[in-house]
Amino acid sequence: MSRSLTWGLLAPFAPLSLALSGCATPTTNGAQPISETASAASAATTQPEVFDKGMVSAADPRAAQAGAEILRRGGSATDAAIATMLALGVVEPQSSGIGGGGFLMLADEQGNVESWDGRETAPKAATPARFLDGSGQPLPFRTAVVGGRSVGVPGNIALAARIHAEHGRLPWADLFQPAIRLAREGYALSKRGHDSLARSPDTAAHDPQARAIYYGSDGQPSPVGATIRNPALARTLERLAGEGADGFYKGIIARAIAEKVAAETPSDGKLTEPDLAAFTAKKRPEVCARYRVYRICSMGPPSSGATTVLATLIQLEGFDLAALGPGSPVAWHLIAESERLAYADRELFLGDPDFVPVPVEALLDPAYLRRRGALISADRTMAKVSAGLPAPHLARGEGPEEHGTSHFVVVDRQGNTASWTSTIESAFGSGIMVGGFYLNNELTDFSFVPEKDGAIVANRVEGGKRPRSSMAPTLVYGPDGKLLLVVGAAGGATIPVQVIRALIGSLDWKLPVDQALALPVLFAPTDTINVEKGSRLEAMIPALTALGHGSVRAIEMPLKTNAVAVVDGRLVGAGDPRSEGVAVSQ
Repeated sequence: MSRSLTWGLLAPFAPLSLALSGCATPTTNGAQPISETASAASAATTQPEVFDKGMVSAADPRAAQAGAEILRRGGSATDAAIATMLALGVVEPQSSGIGGGGFLMLADEQGNVESWDGRETAPKAATPARFLDGSGQPLPFRTAVVGGRSVGVPGNIALAARIHAEHGRLPWADLFQPAIRLAREGYALSKRGHDSLARSPDTAAHDPQARAIYYGSDGQPSPVGATIRNPALARTLERLAGEGADGFYKGIIARAIAEKVAAETPSDGKLTEPDLAAFTAKKRPEVCARYRVYRICSMGPPSSGATTVLATLIQLEGFDLAALGPGSPVAWHLIAESERLAYADRELFLGDPDFVPVPVEALLDPAYLRRRGALISADRTMAKVSAGLPAPHLARGEGPEEHGTSHFVVVDRQGNTASWTSTIESAFGSGIMVGGFYLNNELTDFSFVPEKDGAIVANRVEGGKRPRSSMAPTLVYGPDGKLLLVVGAAGGATIPVQVIRALIGSLDWKLPVDQALALPVLFAPTDTINVEKGSRLEAMIPALTALGHGSVRAIEMPLKTNAVAVVDGRLVGAGDPRSEGVAVSQ
């Protein structure tokens, strides 16, 4: 294990007390803002709410309906989340599935939060040079993606098994039935699914097994509306329903994964059966902090979700965003400046905490974030942004991150919640298919360059390590301690900013949840400000430039957010209007 960054370097920064202290019908998206009527003083005596119906918000209606079916049968939020994850792997194979992994925030009706890590791991024999060519230069991204070199040990089934053992109500096998039906009986290919097949033939059609499922004899992707059947995946899911997680990580499936991945791995450490057998999903320390009067919890390392989202928000507390409103270029300028600061810390410090110490408490220390926030001005742009903590032994790491991702949210009648971001990374992952499911290319989330000028990159490849992520499944509680919002997103490094805009829209601008998810997205990880093409932000480019931003550009972004809000004692869900996502009630 690498321990190049010592905690002693962080001694000047006081630690923060995080949560380390503590037939279905689509719903209408109501027209009311998220309520926040009770006082903080009443939190200790507030009773948890019981809702008329539970709710699932997911990126595909069939998956949302699968989760709602489990809720109707008496399943818990955890049960419904597992069923939703499995169904998404059938109907949205470009984005997630059992060949990938994810991060999950769970909470009970009292607001007790758990943080779960089902992130994929590198093979034990992997080395920091995994994505370098013979001359020591980084491989082209697509070269690294397609094939076995990019595949990590999948984590979703192990994660599902762990949380079901602790929080499940229905039998394990019952949770597989909706996905098995979809795989065997078939589903209608959506436009998003067809477009993904057309855009990514190098991965989607890489494997002959996959070509036979998703492409016609003429080599063209199946048309919109075509019935897609995947009997091989149905058989795999039946095996897992009967054998549990061992049916995936040991025996015939594990052997098939290891052999196929090894055969397509040209160099460096190959994936083995012992790598699969050794995988564990981990309960991580939850990361929660206060933003204004709200308690917000999100995913900590090896994800950068919590630190990036919370730092961006807390750095903005000195500004009256509510008064500025969503139509103000100054408001979006302030958000951009805060994102620049948060992403500078993210790129330097975030990685797998089992391999490199990640200074979460120091990065979210209120005094530190006040100092960072004081660097932001409403009428000018910071000339230069860098990480705010000393780290002489670390180098900044950069690289593309997950794009083939999905997020889903479940709230059951009792108020138990699940916010799960699941991914196979790029569209259709590595392109390798085993048992009817695609294997991830998650290892390309590592920084390809392992060191710079003698300093290591925290997110470099190492055997058994989990790559850094941007996934940010998030829970929000009001001043009375009651649940207000459950949210998360897909879209690589834009995930934190999608969540940030949803939170500011809901909490500061008091927008209904559907309108908060419809807000445009601004993404400022560096000195270049990216705004969503075709949105109202594109018209603000001259104003942002006038405030000092030297490079502002309008780009297409892979946006996909899902959420459920609590409004006056009832659940109101939404899916991102740019996606096929919906909310379905129990």
